[in-house]
Amino acid sequence: MIVCRSSVEVEKLRRVNQVVARVLAELRRMAAPGVTTEDIDREAERQVRAAGAVPAFKGYHGYPATVCVSVNEQVVHGIPSARPLIEGDILSIDMGAQLDGYFGDCAVTVPIGRVSPEAAKLLRVTEDALFKGIEVVKPGARVSDIGAAVQGYVEANGFSVVREFVGHGIGTSLHEEPQIANYGPAGRGPRLAEGMALAIEPMVNAGKAAVKVLADGWTAVTRDGSLSAHFEHTVVVTATGCDILTLAGETRTTGQALAMGDR
Repeated sequence: MIVCRSSVEVEKLRRVNQVVARVLAELRRMAAPGVTTEDIDREAERQVRAAGAVPAFKGYHGYPATVCVSVNEQVVHGIPSARPLIEGDILSIDMGAQLDGYFGDCAVTVPIGRVSPEAAKLLRVTEDALFKGIEVVKPGARVSDIGAAVQGYVEANGFSVVREFVGHGIGTSLHEEPQIANYGPAGRGPRLAEGMALAIEPMVNAGKAAVKVLADGWTAVTRDGSLSAHFEHTVVVTATGCDILTLAGETRTTGQALAMGDR
């Protein structure tokens, strides 16, 4: 069942997603050569709890940490470790929180120091693909319109869209209906309606789309060893488009978000 949230519920979603956005912005600044992903995880949990919220991922189906931290060929669900980041890595940080019964979710991929031109392009294209997907969110659009916009942009730039992992509805549970694939033809699936809250999250590989999960049961990596990037925003459908709830300190309409994404 897809739930359309009331204005009161949207404000609760906004509050928790702003916590996620603020913490993620701090983690992004923290990510640098010599820092470990365990360091980032500890700081994430400290800040989430200091804000009065609870980590959404820790303990979820047994996941052991506050953030998912995925380095280079790791696609999603990387487990924090004592491995120090080095110059040239790319690091995906995905985190969620729960506050007052509602969930927030956001992800970003950051360069560690100077990175290769290919890595820089991958990050830029993946983030812009997220905004291409957000652009089509409005009442009456179909869920699959989002994935079609993402896939078209990614493949036009020579990269591949991961198939195995998708975006999702979000609200009083971390993962709700509908599932939001990042590929496929437009014009299919449920129609979007005002009040729907959606976590849109392209995962894009520099090489081929295929992935596999490592023996830890969590970490997904590219089968061909190519780099992978992941960006995510939580949005709520409005009467005329959508608001992005996970931009720190701001509320943006679709048009404003696109101006940011097309920088």
